[in-house]
Amino acid sequence: MIDELLPETVVAVEAHGEEGVREFGGGPLYPEEEALLARAVAKRRREFTVVRGCARRAMEKLGVAPQPVLPGERGAPQWPAGLTGSMTHCDGYGAAALVRATDLASLGIDAEPHRPLPEGVQSAIALPAEEERLRGLAADRPEVHWDRLLFSAKESVYKAWFPLTRKWLDFAEADIDIDPGLADGARGTFRARLLVPGPVLGGRRLDHFDGRWSVERGLVATAITVARA
Repeated sequence: MIDELLPETVVAVEAHGEEGVREFGGGPLYPEEEALLARAVAKRRREFTVVRGCARRAMEKLGVAPQPVLPGERGAPQWPAGLTGSMTHCDGYGAAALVRATDLASLGIDAEPHRPLPEGVQSAIALPAEEERLRGLAADRPEVHWDRLLFSAKESVYKAWFPLTRKWLDFAEADIDIDPGLADGARGTFRARLLVPGPVLGGRRLDHFDGRWSVERGLVATAITVARA
C-alpha cells in the first residue's frame, strides 16, 4: 500500500495484520532497543518490534547491514549513515520506507485507521480554510474520512520536515489542500503549503511539500518525498 505512493528508489516494507506480526514481530531486538521497552505494555512492544523488523528488512534490500533503530531528537528515528527514511504503525499495520540519501533529501509516511477522528481532534489540527475544504470534500465524496486523511497528511509533512530543519512544525503551520482524485477511486494527491520559512535545499527555500494518499484495506495512507536539489 505505502510502496505504491513512493518512487521506485524507495524501499518500503509493510506488515499487515496477524500475518505481519508473525513475520516481523518475532525477531530479536538489539540491547539498546530493549532498554527503551523496560516499562512498555504488550501493544507498545509489538508495534515497536514489528516496525523495526520492517526497517531492518528494508536495510537489507538496500544492501545495508541491519542495525538498531533508535529514537533521536524529538523521537525521530536515527538511520544508518547514507540512508534516510520514515516509519509508521497503527492497529494491524506497520511500515518502514528507506532510501539512499543520495536519491532523496527526505521522506515521510503515515498510516491511520480509516475512520473518523475522535471528537475535538479536527478542530485542534485543522486550519479554518482546511475545515472549509473538508466540508466540500465530504459532500462530494462521503465514503472517504477526509478528516483522518488530513491528520495523516499532517503527520507525513512533519516526518518529512523535521530531518531537514531539526525544528518543530505545528499542525497550524502547514495548510494542506487535498485533491480528491477520481470520483470512483481511492487515491489522490495533496499539497502542503508551509506557513513558516521552509528548509533550504540547493540554495532554494521550499515553500511547500507535495504528497500522495490512498485508502484501502481499512487504512488511509499518506506519503511525501522531498527531492534533492
